Amino acid sequence: MSGKSTLLNALIGEKIAIIANKPQTTRTQIKGIVNREKSQIIFLDTPGIHKPKTKLSNIMVQTAFSSAKDVDLILFVIEATSKDIGPGDRLILDKIKESKKKTILIINKIDLIKKEELLKLIQLYSKEYNFEAVIPISATNLDKNIVLDEIEKTLDYGPKYYDDETYTDQTIKMIVEETIREKTLKLLNDEVPHGIYVEVEKIKKSKTMQNESIFNIEATIYCQRESHKGIIIGKNGSKLKQIGTYAREDLEKTLGEKVNLKTWVKVNKDWQDKDSIVKKFKIDN
Repeated sequence: MSGKSTLLNALIGEKIAIIANKPQTTRTQIKGIVNREKSQIIFLDTPGIHKPKTKLSNIMVQTAFSSAKDVDLILFVIEATSKDIGPGDRLILDKIKESKKKTILIINKIDLIKKEELLKLIQLYSKEYNFEAVIPISATNLDKNIVLDEIEKTLDYGPKYYDDETYTDQTIKMIVEETIREKTLKLLNDEVPHGIYVEVEKIKKSKTMQNESIFNIEATIYCQRESHKGIIIGKNGSKLKQIGTYAREDLEKTLGEKVNLKTWVKVNKDWQDKDSIVKKFKIDN
């Protein structure tokens, strides 16, 4: 887990990508926009590269590779703790070589290794490709201007696509669904969360008794098995209540409004192989 979503959030200065200490957290392309004095930098956060086992994971890998075709610069994020170029990083590196795209190598989590190990890693990767720059970082303690300055130097001149207030292309519905899913990733054991998807059934803005704006949101958490449904709900609904509370608190910070969140859990067996569901994760939708 290279921490690319953590890095993206740090560079944008807003939370636009969910974060969990589990692989394949990002399922589709997420766009983030940074407006600087002399530039507008548009980032595409893509799913990680992995061996696909379902229609969903196949779409995720396709999204990652197809997104790279349209960019001017690739940020290749690796973990500093790597001793060698692993199969996943090798696959990405081969695709970069094939594309001949400008690429910056970002070595994350340098706080976990010694300086000599970092130098060996830089030498190892520098032999493989002519990177525009190599930037060692710790995404949790980052001076984002070091990365943004390097990106700005590398990019060509082009039009401004978004106004200064826009920092993502995600809708409120997408933000709600991903926030709830993030909490399931953090609060449930390894087996259950990757078999989950969230659908918002209703978003309606109204006023409270105190005349404050509030989002009334209803969402369903879908899982693959009845046994998983019981785990998500928990004893006397305790786990589902915890997921909902954490999601609501996060959404109120993100949306800047009060949130009334209601969640349900339903089983949809083998949804990861159902075209009607997985098509929503395609970037051309």
